[in-house]
Amino acid sequence: IAGGDRAIREAVESAEDDTNQAWLDLIEYNVCKKDVVIGLSASGTTPYVINGLKACQKNGIFTASITCNENIMISAYCDITISLIVGPEFVTGSTRMKAGTAQKMVLNMISTTIMIKLGHVIDNKMIDMKISNTKLKERAIRMIIEQCKVSKISAKKLLEKKGSVRKAINLYYEQKNTFRP
Repeated sequence: IAGGDRAIREAVESAEDDTNQAWLDLIEYNVCKKDVVIGLSASGTTPYVINGLKACQKNGIFTASITCNENIMISAYCDITISLIVGPEFVTGSTRMKAGTAQKMVLNMISTTIMIKLGHVIDNKMIDMKISNTKLKERAIRMIIEQCKVSKISAKKLLEKKGSVRKAINLYYEQKNTFRP
């Protein structure tokens, strides 16, 4: 994000006009040819994003962009451009209302697809979730019950023993000496 972590909480004026900072930010995360960099720019003209994508291309990194305009300059610096034509904002200058929401929806679709492709989902259940509160613990128990066809007590024991849905399911099938469906 232009302006870094601070920009999430407060405006960092002119950060999006910095033509060098995006690449420096990406270097901090050790970006390499194995990565895909997706630039977000509602207008498709943000210098921070465009120059970050240019630098990625120079370094052989696959690039994409999500924008809300057609035929814009950002396309020249991307292997894939996703253009979401949402029309003008209800309040001029408030890109979060339509453009930002549309971009976030596409990012959610991309990240969910990646989680599925990486094998973090069985059927329609995110089995590699972090169990960080009571609600998620109950969800984990329900997943184990559904996947293994066991009682709630058995599911709780499996989860307590292994600490994750995936490991609990694997343990169950190892104990049964069968393959997971």
